[in-house]
Amino acid sequence: MMADYGKIEYFVIDVDGTMTDAGIYYDDSGNELKKFCTKDAAGFFTAHAVGMKIIVLTGRECKAVTRRMQEMSVEYICQNIKDKKNFLISFLKEHGIEKEQLGYIGDDLNDLPAMSLAGFVGCPKDSCEEILERADYVSDYCGGSGAVRDIICHVLKERGQWDEAIRQVYKL
Repeated sequence: MMADYGKIEYFVIDVDGTMTDAGIYYDDSGNELKKFCTKDAAGFFTAHAVGMKIIVLTGRECKAVTRRMQEMSVEYICQNIKDKKNFLISFLKEHGIEKEQLGYIGDDLNDLPAMSLAGFVGCPKDSCEEILERADYVSDYCGGSGAVRDIICHVLKERGQWDEAIRQVYKL
């Protein structure tokens, strides 16, 4: 079944391997560090410009994620979620969100069950085989290298909203 791009109102976005290169870095004090791709910011900002909301859903918890997602004005930052599907079932019910309204961007097996709840699935090109087979759109970019921006750009172009969104966000 082809995704109905026009109905997507929310994006669920995974962190490790999707917004990052899947590496986990620790400093000498034990702090977890992550490298985010600044190019993904355009995806977040343009999604917001057309009225979409972002749900960051990750199995880990990290202060760097909180900080970066606050910089991106993410509406829902959901960390330390081990069972993404059951969490998302409750979240969707609580907020009255239908499958067709949900886009999901993820890269690995822990995202696969939750992806069944979304009307559209996008993934980085270096995602695991099972995700690549499930995805409606596979980015030309790897996780942590602009894949999130590319996937959101794809959706907004399919909706005919990309040019207006970048004009609005970047005053072009």
